[in-house]
Amino acid sequence: MSIPVIDLQGALTLGAPRSAEVAAQMRAAAMASGFFYVRHHGVPAEQVQAQFDLARRLLDVPQATREALEMHRSPSLRGYELMGAQTLDATARPDLKESFYCGMAYPADHPYVVAGYQTYGHNQWPAEVPEAPAQCEAYIQAMLALSRRLMQLMALSLQLPETWFDPTSDSPMVTLRMIRYPAHPDGADERTFGAGAHTDWGAITILAQDGHGGLEVQMPAGDWQPATPIEGCFVVNLGDMIPRWTNGLYHSNPHRVRNVHSSGAPRYSIPFFYEPDYLARIEAVPGTVPAGEAPRFAPCTAGEHLVEMYRRTYATGAETAAP
Repeated sequence: MSIPVIDLQGALTLGAPRSAEVAAQMRAAAMASGFFYVRHHGVPAEQVQAQFDLARRLLDVPQATREALEMHRSPSLRGYELMGAQTLDATARPDLKESFYCGMAYPADHPYVVAGYQTYGHNQWPAEVPEAPAQCEAYIQAMLALSRRLMQLMALSLQLPETWFDPTSDSPMVTLRMIRYPAHPDGADERTFGAGAHTDWGAITILAQDGHGGLEVQMPAGDWQPATPIEGCFVVNLGDMIPRWTNGLYHSNPHRVRNVHSSGAPRYSIPFFYEPDYLARIEAVPGTVPAGEAPRFAPCTAGEHLVEMYRRTYATGAETAAP
């Protein structure tokens, strides 16, 4: 089994002519590994390349700046993640990566900001990269539009109205993360990863990766397959909210990163994590629970789910989030 490539041409707008065809392809991928590539996704290649250039500048600021803007200094968990701060696989060593987190710039009087909900609030920006706020906001908006369209196609794939998930995206939790992985250490043991095996926490992840590769996906048979970069394509994977929403029909599969193909160069990747509105209720959608059976997952809000995931992989930072 391989990771499929889905062409979104003719399916990027509500009611577009290829929507049903693309939705069927998404359903097949979602019932297998939960991973697929998308091409003709509507995001200009120049915008993606500019974001990689910005990622390098953000991660090249002085160490003192990164420490001063460390993400746990922000109630909304925005800013720099220092090397080794996260352990995605509890059985492995701390992840060999560093990154910069940002999100939508919700106003200070937004009800979710006032309530102190995690991921809502201000970003922390380094003065050394003054163009970062505007450029990141533009990229976030492009990714958000694509995420909302993918959710509409997912609704079609579940034989639901195309706009079924739209009400859950009024004030979405979205995170843009720019990551740098150093070269994999010589002589590293089997517990050393750039990012340990994990599933993503939200609904949809849209990943731009550089040409080095290193992402590996666990397929349904248990084997690990490289998600080799394909020019002009994003890698899309489903997060843990999707099995909850589909009663386990659609999958969120483990994946990991080892920067072993770059000839000693750092690897950069830019994942965009789409999560719905903090108070969106995540429970099995119609048609996914067989008659006479109980749902496989307890209902929860999107915010409750996300806060728990942060608590599992970071020593601090989630405690200030209001449920």
